[in-house]
Amino acid sequence: MSAADEVLDVVDRADRVTGRARRGEVYARGLLHRCVFVQVRDGLGRVFVHRRTASKLVFPAHYDMFVGGVLGAGEGYPAAALREAEEELGVSGLEQPVPLFKFLYEGPGGSWWSYVHEVRCALPVSPQESEVDWYAWLDPEELERRAGGGEWPWVPDGLEAYRRLRAFREGAARPPAPRA
Repeated sequence: MSAADEVLDVVDRADRVTGRARRGEVYARGLLHRCVFVQVRDGLGRVFVHRRTASKLVFPAHYDMFVGGVLGAGEGYPAAALREAEEELGVSGLEQPVPLFKFLYEGPGGSWWSYVHEVRCALPVSPQESEVDWYAWLDPEELERRAGGGEWPWVPDGLEAYRRLRAFREGAARPPAPRA
């Protein structure tokens, strides 16, 4: 079965399942569906960054600071986050990624519900060749420079998730507002 033939849940703007369709149809018709994004850090706090293969259906040969992908029909976000992270990193026995927040991505390539997770990976990685063309572990400063530098083509949904993740972390680091 090709990636375009994979069956996905179609959802509404409240992330409720309304039906099912093949991935190719989902993209062709711009149907809302579900995706997971997992930011992977090593023991030194560096972020796994990779370039997608040129054969990908969406954003081929673009860079990303997340691993992840679409949820199959009937699949939950937690299971998809672990499955996608292990597949793309080429590892098994990874800890369950921690869910952080969910948002509706609307931009180039379509619209989908995006659940952002994070996980630490102390395992040696062997990225899936059908998914990952190149990879490196970048320290947060270099990632920030590369993400804003314009020299690498980044997946737009990943950039949006990255922007939201930075804001989420900044908000989590602030003391709570005083109550009136």
